[in-house]
Amino acid sequence: MKTEKVDIDFDNSIGPWLGKTAKIVGYHLQEEFTRAGLDITKEQMVILKKLYERDGLAQNELAELTFRDKSSLTRLISTLERKGYVRRVRCPEDKRVNFILLTEEGKTMWQNAKPVAQQLIQRMRTDLSEKEVDQFIETLRKIQGSLKHSEPARIT
Repeated sequence: MKTEKVDIDFDNSIGPWLGKTAKIVGYHLQEEFTRAGLDITKEQMVILKKLYERDGLAQNELAELTFRDKSSLTRLISTLERKGYVRRVRCPEDKRVNFILLTEEGKTMWQNAKPVAQQLIQRMRTDLSEKEVDQFIETLRKIQGSLKHSEPARIT
């Protein structure tokens, strides 16, 4: 089998730029939450948002919607439960299934975190036109679509 050598300029490829940008956004969001006195992380906020939109999701469904593996989601839910933001309810028909419900405190936390996140989103868009934002989102959708429907590349 003949292998073809592929040279990639990592400094100018999409992946590292996406990863670095995601880390910077996460850092700024955490700073803003801390400054606002909110006891929440970006990952926890994502869970609260999904539950605010569709409360009572099954834990497996929540894992799919948030692109998390089951064990990391379990740890995240345990933390949210300790903070009083969510509670687990076992499905009476299938004891293996847990439904995750927002508490009143969780709803309040989401309502407090939402404007902080919205403010950061506005800051990110400061130097971009509406057209640039739309094009960027469309480009990211294409990248996600390309990866979603393909097998991971095998290194030879």
